[in-house]
Amino acid sequence: MAQLILLLAMLVLLWALLIRPQRSRQRQQQDLLQSVEPGDEILTVGGLYGIVQEIDEEDDLVVEVADAVHVRIARRAVAGVVKPEEEHDEDDDETGEGAEDAEKDAEPALDDEALERDSELFVKDDDSESPAALERR
Repeated sequence: MAQLILLLAMLVLLWALLIRPQRSRQRQQQDLLQSVEPGDEILTVGGLYGIVQEIDEEDDLVVEVADAVHVRIARRAVAGVVKPEEEHDEDDDETGEGAEDAEKDAEPALDDEALERDSELFVKDDDSESPAALERR
């Protein structure tokens, strides 16, 4: 009797930890696929970003991936809907922190001499055919 209770408890635990979350994810993905409409920016499972232009009669999406480049994809190939980035930028600008963060993150521009100096640091000394080794001869 105790073995039966243990077996049932393990099945309930398996259902709670594996099956139920998977069904929830499938339901969320299905809801996402059904909510895609023209004008949404999407990401496909193949890694392409594009904007949905129309939904044809076969329930496929016509997606613009570049200017005047349209591709037809199956609705199930949508991995996700890309959230607009303007909302995040506007929040930063309202607090006045957006401009300061952008200045901190900006890297200084390197001129040709600085790039050449930096590239020489990466040259291996044991490579006899490297430009730095040839200059030393």
